[in-house]
Amino acid sequence: MRTPGGLSFRLDARVITVVTLLLLAALTVAVLLIGTGDFPISAGDVLRTLRGDGNPGQEFIVRELRLPRVLVGLLVGASLGLAGALFQSVTRNPLGSPDVLGLSQGATAGALTVIVLFSGSAAAVTLGALAGGLVTGVAIYLLAWRQGVHGYRLVLVGIGVSAVVTAVNGYLITKADFVDAARAIVWMTGSLNGRDWTQVWPLLALCAVLVPLVLANARGLRMTEMGDDVSYALGVRVERVRLLLLGSAVLLTAAATAACGPVGFVALTAPQLARRLTRSPGPNLVPSLCMGAALLVASDLASQRLFGADQLPVGVVTGVLGGLYLLWLLVTERRAGRI
Repeated sequence: MRTPGGLSFRLDARVITVVTLLLLAALTVAVLLIGTGDFPISAGDVLRTLRGDGNPGQEFIVRELRLPRVLVGLLVGASLGLAGALFQSVTRNPLGSPDVLGLSQGATAGALTVIVLFSGSAAAVTLGALAGGLVTGVAIYLLAWRQGVHGYRLVLVGIGVSAVVTAVNGYLITKADFVDAARAIVWMTGSLNGRDWTQVWPLLALCAVLVPLVLANARGLRMTEMGDDVSYALGVRVERVRLLLLGSAVLLTAAATAACGPVGFVALTAPQLARRLTRSPGPNLVPSLCMGAALLVASDLASQRLFGADQLPVGVVTGVLGGLYLLWLLVTERRAGRI
């Protein structure tokens, strides 16, 4: 398809179908999730309440208690899915994700520092997580730099940094008093419980800036997957594109972690599942974004339906599912002779 400005792009019918179905699935699960809890509300009543036709009790429950939680879940899942797709494309490695590279652990270290050393407020914990994720991302990039950043070197450095930061997190927990340690452990599980509009707006604003920025550089990212030499020959400023997109992925990961704690393995599994559904080469940014959102709210719905709203944090569900998927991926990669 050619635009009036002379730019051309290709529309893949399968990709469009997958994205549409994932969006519908995410929205459907979101409506069911809003209706789930100690005071059940039918899907029809949820939709009527969202239109402004509910009674005062439903208005309060839906708009003030449950809608912010669901929106945080959608935004966190979308942010992690997109960040995972960026890391896997830049590193050219299916294991390249914020979980494996240590960015989630870095954001956790920042939050734990605020909780344990300063007994900070929720806002301070959020800022600490953002700072921790950014510092970790910069450290990984600088340590992996050698006349450019090679994908496998980035993964290896990230694994090493992850081990160090995980040890730091354990040390911080041992130095905390009982109350702060309990608060830190609850935060570290990754949970949507208690999320409100104060978490929605900053994350929404960040996504509104970063998602268009990432999609605008999607062509350069696709070119870099063909190798640096080919990309340079095609006029792509490889390191500029790589640094911009890695920085965006770090910010998305840190913001998602700051909003609800470290939710494991969504960034790892969402891009891989999206790629298998679309059967399309390239980074699959939009399908990964939609898959991440659908995956997180579906996991939260499953945890609430099976264990109750406050019994099992969503991070535990995604951790179990993601761990099983990681084992399957490692076995598959080994059989294919790639590891």
